[in-house]
Amino acid sequence: MNHLLRELAPISDAGWSELDREARERLTAGLAARRLTDFSGPLGWDHSATNLGRVEPLSEPPVDGVSAIRRRVLPLVELCAEFQVARAELADLDRGALAPKLDELEAAARALARAENVAVFHGWEAAGVVGITEASPHPTVVRDDDFNRYPSHVAKAVELLLCEGIAGPYGLALGREDHTSVIETAEHGGYPLFQHLSEILGGPIVWAPGVRGAVVMSLRGGDFVLESGQDLSLGYTSHDTEAVHLYIEESFSFRVITAEAAVAVASAVDPS
Repeated sequence: MNHLLRELAPISDAGWSELDREARERLTAGLAARRLTDFSGPLGWDHSATNLGRVEPLSEPPVDGVSAIRRRVLPLVELCAEFQVARAELADLDRGALAPKLDELEAAARALARAENVAVFHGWEAAGVVGITEASPHPTVVRDDDFNRYPSHVAKAVELLLCEGIAGPYGLALGREDHTSVIETAEHGGYPLFQHLSEILGGPIVWAPGVRGAVVMSLRGGDFVLESGQDLSLGYTSHDTEAVHLYIEESFSFRVITAEAAVAVASAVDPS
């Protein structure tokens, strides 16, 4: 038995299998950070810190005549979103029911994916996570509301990266608003905007809930590292006669290795 306590839940093996499958389906689409950064792990629930390979001096060694330094590490953070599933629905799953009603699981999965994206792209000060956009030294490329001109903004971001010697291919993380507008826009002559952007980038365009505006970033590797302790997993809390109380949980750290390898694209008025 591990800390997820799944063995204590009144859920059959088939039920857990279906819940895991449903969670994966709902999580995968929104986990933009994992598609655009280097993903390391999972290294296990007991993995608590990322080695930074650096040290800092200590001013007061235990005795005179001895110098002292302390190794620097980046602690992993844990994210958890709770939900519940009706016991009647679990019983129907065991009977072979299709399309289970798992609205709370879906909401929890969306919240976890969005939280991970926000931490990676925009930072999480309380947890000591420095995000991609706040680390980038480049000025934000300001877009207007005419998405026919969006390729020029993305091309400007790519040019900023090239001027720093940051090679491609490049990826584009699109927040909800920008993603919807890009999908719905066709440039003059009916040329799909999505296709035009793909040709500029040479890499993927990714739906990224939680991202403000968009982020253009190099996919050459080695610039951004998401280190997973425990990957996203379902765990059990308790149950009563009506429902089983569960949660989705993960632990991770995030490091910006090369701050120059990303450029933010945003409207002149940031809704945040």
